This record gives sequence, C-alpha cells and structure tokens, in this order.
Amino acid sequence: MSLTAAMKTAQSSFSNVGLQSAVVSKNIANASDPAYARRAAVLATASSGATVVETQRAQNEALLKQNLLSISKASAQDAVLAGLSRMKMMLGGEDYELAPSTYLAKLRDNLQTFADKPNEVSLAETVVADAIDVATSLNSTSEALQKLRSEADADIDTAVKELNRLLKEFKTYNDQVRQGTAAGTDVNDALDQRDKLLTQISGLVGVTTVNRTNNDLALYTSDGTVLFETEARAVSFVPTTTYTATVAGNQVLIDGVPVQMGAAGNTSARGTIAGLLQIRDHAAPTFQAQLDETARSLINMFSENTVGGAMDGLFIRNGVAVGDDLTVDTVVPGLSTIIKVNPAVITNQGGNAKLLRDGINETFNIDNNASFSVLLNNYAAAFETPVTFDPAAAIDTNTSLLAFSSGSVGWLEQLRSAATTAADDKNALLARTQEALQSVTSVSLDEELALLLDLEQSYKASAKLVAAVDEMITALLQAAG
Repeated sequence: MSLTAAMKTAQSSFSNVGLQSAVVSKNIANASDPAYARRAAVLATASSGATVVETQRAQNEALLKQNLLSISKASAQDAVLAGLSRMKMMLGGEDYELAPSTYLAKLRDNLQTFADKPNEVSLAETVVADAIDVATSLNSTSEALQKLRSEADADIDTAVKELNRLLKEFKTYNDQVRQGTAAGTDVNDALDQRDKLLTQISGLVGVTTVNRTNNDLALYTSDGTVLFETEARAVSFVPTTTYTATVAGNQVLIDGVPVQMGAAGNTSARGTIAGLLQIRDHAAPTFQAQLDETARSLINMFSENTVGGAMDGLFIRNGVAVGDDLTVDTVVPGLSTIIKVNPAVITNQGGNAKLLRDGINETFNIDNNASFSVLLNNYAAAFETPVTFDPAAAIDTNTSLLAFSSGSVGWLEQLRSAATTAADDKNALLARTQEALQSVTSVSLDEELALLLDLEQSYKASAKLVAAVDEMITALLQAAG
C-alpha cells in the first residue's frame, strides 16, 4: 500500500467513524422517545475502503400494520367498556342496589304485606314510599342515560376535531416524505413523525395503509372509505346539545360516508369514534327502551278499570291520562323519565295512602270494609303475570314485570362482562404487538454503547495508521536531506 493510499484509507475511516458516531449519538439522545425508530449507518465498499452510503431507519411494515389494528380495536373496546361501566354505576354498581328491579321487588313484597293487613295505615304509607322509590329510580336512571348519550356526543365531536387536526398534520409530513424520497434526501425524521400521527389516527378510527410511489402513503378506514389520499378527506359531525329518548344523534361522515358503530360487548368497532357511536346510538337507547317498557307496564298494571274505562292508578305520567299508546305493546319513548306516583295517595301532597286499597278514582270498597284486599291482591299477583313487551327492548317479549326488570339488569351485566373480557384480551394483544414492534425499532442503550466502543477502537486504529504514515514521511524527508 502506498503512503497516499494509506492516507486516503485513514481519511475514509475518520469520516465513517464521524458519521457513525453522529448516528449513534442521535439514537442515544432519542432512546426515551417511543416515536423514534433506531437509525443505522450503512457501509459499502469503495476504492479507499468502506464508506457510509445511507442512514437506514429500523422498521417492519407487517408489525406496524398489526400494531395499528390492535390500537384501533383496543381504543374502541375501551370506549364501549367505559360507557357500559357508567351504565352499571347508574344502577348502584356491583350489587345493583339502585336498579328499578330492586325497588320493584321491595314494592311487591310490601304490597303483599299490606294486602295481608289492609287496615294498617303505616303499611299503606310504606307501599306509597316504595312506589315513589320505583318512580325515582326510573326517572334518575333515564336522565343519567341521556346525560351519558350527551357526553358521548361531545366526546365524538372532540374526536372528530382531533382527527381532522391529525390528518392535516399527517399531510405535512407525508409531503415531506414523498418529496424527500423523490429528491434522495434523508426523510427518516419525517417518517418518525408520520408513523406517530398514524398511531394516533388509528386510535380514533380504524385505518389501513397503502404505500405508493416515493413512499407516499394512502389511508383508508377499516370499511374501505378513503381517509387520506394525497389530501385529507373531510371528517364532519354536527353535535347535538340536548338529548332525550326521542332525539337521535347525528352521523359522523368521512368523505360523505357514515362511520358505522360497533356491535356486541366484544365490539366489532375500530377506533374510539365507532365505540362512542355504539354507546350513544345502541347500548344506551336499548336500555332506555327497557326502562320505558318497565314504566309502561307499571302504569298499566296499577290502572283502575272503572265504569268509565281505564283510569290512572298508583302510577301516572305527569297528569297525562292512560291512553291507547300505553295499552298497545310498544315502547313509549321517554316514559320512564316522566312516570311518577299519583298525588292522590301521597299524604304530604294532600292525598290518602289508603285509597290504594279502596280505589283512587271510584270506591271499590263500597262497605268500607277494613279487611278489603281485592285490589291489593290483584296488584301483587300482577307482578308475576306475563305481559307483552316490545321487541325493541331486546329481552324477553312475554314475561312478568319482575322478570323483565331483572332481565334488563342481566342484559346489561352480560354486555358489560363480555366487554370487560374483550378489553383485557385486546389490550393484552396491543401490548404484545407494541413490544414486538419496539423490539425492532426501539433504541437499546447497551447496543449503542457497545457500538460506540467499537467506533472508538476503529478511530484509534485509524489514528495509529496516520501516525505510522507520518513517521514514514518524516524518515523519507530526513533520508532525502
């Protein structure tokens, strides 16, 4: 090897060590950033030895796509579980002590006790108090459900705004990647940011990706709607400020196509938006229908068959008389919100609790018999008598009121239990996919420090080569002199 060749080799080595050290230093500096993918300086053989030709970014397309899918599934499942858990808390939590079914069972038991001792005024007052508890439970649960729907609607609005912001930012980095790739410049930092945005987008809506020329990335929702293709597609939503049982929320539109809500406890939804839609438009309305059917059955059960026809009994709906819409076996939306106890039997409202025994609208106990219990026994028996319920309530359509109200609790618990199990499974899968992806892309400080030691040895070897060449040139100059 000539002295000139030796010097060129040393220069090339110094240059390589400098570039490699810069890459390693950047890796170490960003080791704690989960969005950063490890870099590696790639060497190639040249006339003067090895030379750095590019800085490669660690990546695995298959693992990235699996991670995006896991994120969207887990995010949707968490949204559904949170909504169902809120619904359970409305009923008192684990024991469901605030559920209408709990108060209904107590009302039935005390009503039977009153029927056995129909002359006890205190028992009559107890039954009326129990009836008030039932109505209050239906009212408060119904109102809480509509509040839940309203909050879900607000969360959807927030998520849509965030999605639009992310897509706008995604375009910025996607353009940098596309233009930089075409020009042959380093786009690794832009790729990091683009992938970070992609994981955030997948948490809001399920996405699939398609790589195109110059590393351009197109995004589609899990049902095939275009989300981003050179330009971000419009994601639109008009929030609803006030919810009642008769109000339906607005759709979320992506490029004019409605986002489909998820279904079942183990939800089919992808992304938070679809999970929130499932709570707002299916889970809460279905439970609302169950409450409304419970209220309808109660009003009918305690209505009095007088000579003038069916009239209000123990339960009324804010002064609106019993009508055909309550006797037909269909849901009356919002009925559980307005059901209340007839003031005619509430003592502190000027009523008389014993009218429940004798008749509210006309006297059935004509002889004022202290042991008269015909009406009371009929009411107690009605709790166990099968009646028809609307299929919209999604539980047994021909059963007793007590069984129906218990079935409502069972329906919610089954749904929430399935959601809990699915959330555990999907979050475990997400943790595994993230771990697998990070094992490929994340920075290992041990490996980087070991590489720095190797680079140090390479630098020392190059320095020794330069020193040897210097000594040889000095010797030649002395010999020539």
